[in-house]
Amino acid sequence: MTHASRRAVGLALTSLTGLAAFLMVAMLALILLDVIANGASHVTWTFLSQPPSDGMMGGGIFPAIIGTAALTLLMTLAVMPVGVLTAVYLHEYAPPNSRFARWVRVAVVNLAGVPSIVFGLFGLGFFILFVGKGMDRMLGHEELYWAQPGILWASLTLAVLTLPVVIVSTEEALRAVPMDHRTASLALGATQSQTLARVVLPGALPGILTGAVLAISRGAGEVAPILFTGAAYFLPDLPSRLNSQFMHLGYHTYVLATQSPDVEATRPLLYATVLVLLLLTFALNLVAVIIRTRTRRKAAGAH
Repeated sequence: MTHASRRAVGLALTSLTGLAAFLMVAMLALILLDVIANGASHVTWTFLSQPPSDGMMGGGIFPAIIGTAALTLLMTLAVMPVGVLTAVYLHEYAPPNSRFARWVRVAVVNLAGVPSIVFGLFGLGFFILFVGKGMDRMLGHEELYWAQPGILWASLTLAVLTLPVVIVSTEEALRAVPMDHRTASLALGATQSQTLARVVLPGALPGILTGAVLAISRGAGEVAPILFTGAAYFLPDLPSRLNSQFMHLGYHTYVLATQSPDVEATRPLLYATVLVLLLLTFALNLVAVIIRTRTRRKAAGAH
């Protein structure tokens, strides 16, 4: 192959990849423009601060906003420690030829391919009917207390759903830390755990936070897993306990789109709810991105 032909092939591949990236951004822009054009005028203070009313044909979505934010926060608190510790074991402590580590990686890959509705059935069967009933028996509750749908079980179900994302991103972040840093720390007399805590994890923290961003993006918009584990059709009260049911913006969107007796009258509320869900997801991601950026700057300043 001549130099001219190699250059032509390279130019063609560059053009194709650029076109694919442009189409992806264009589709996202079209979706956002459509949602903003149809929903922005209906996002008022009343809509954001009031509970639904008139059969969800009026009022606002305040309980759904609080429920979505609380669910996402609990999910993040549950999935990050387990995912990070699993990735640390796989990359830092597991022997190179460990059969157990190989099984764990296969399980993570398979878990990432399970449909989200299956996670909802798993959460219902394991967390509610098994763990919840066991807790009620152990604590002597005569009526159902933990063995019922609630925000705790929904958040744990979403934590299982997003666990592969956190594990894979954390392991990649650990792999990006140069081996020379580990070797130098060990040569200076530090133990493996001290090296991990003071050298490896600080260097991998931006990548770990990237995993948190991806987990938040995935979990905040999921609806199928929470249908069986805690989401309520209509609940104007805010969740006050870990076993409380809650409203969710994604499920509220589904209800408005499929259960309304007057679709045309509900359409503005539907678009406004979608817009708020997108803004809330972007806001949660923005917080994680800001933390990650500050962490990178501190790490760069330390070096």
